[in-house]
Amino acid sequence: MTEFELYFGLGKDHILDYKNGYDHILFVLALCAIYTARDWKKLLILITAFTISHSITLALATLNLVPVNAAIIEFLIPLSIFVTAVSNIFRNEENQSTFSLQLNYAYAFIFGLIHGLGFSNYLKSILGKDESIVMQLLSFNLGLEFGQIIIVCIFLVLAFVLIDLFGKSRRDWKLILSSAIAGIALVLMKDKIFW
Repeated sequence: MTEFELYFGLGKDHILDYKNGYDHILFVLALCAIYTARDWKKLLILITAFTISHSITLALATLNLVPVNAAIIEFLIPLSIFVTAVSNIFRNEENQSTFSLQLNYAYAFIFGLIHGLGFSNYLKSILGKDESIVMQLLSFNLGLEFGQIIIVCIFLVLAFVLIDLFGKSRRDWKLILSSAIAGIALVLMKDKIFW
């Protein structure tokens, strides 16, 4: 196994680890909630924006260029999930404006910076004392992106089955999913209070 394959696999497994990475999975699902299967291109661009964003802070924190207060970051991650999910609840999907969709891109980018700081603790723990970490960072981020795309594909299949095949309301799907995610995020925030 090459070093690229190793770190790619670690990134993929980290994002798909539903026991330890559920907070990142919830954020990806919160970003997805307003989309349907027909929106797959927009959704993949959105997820890639999230990856680019968290790659920036992941690199900066892993290289020790940005200090990370783990307690604050661990609280901000569920807060970012909550804000995104609640925003979905109050969105009018019949009148999806350009601003409404751009808001999701802003969430993906801004909150991605926070999530990157969260990923950095994990990556630092597996890197050890390696001096040159460019290849590890690249392959880890590509693995994260691949894992996120798997989550998006599962979401799109579920959305297609429920909305397009069974005729469930897009609004109801968005409200149920976003409400559940917001509720879980509130519990996570309570558990991660740092003050």
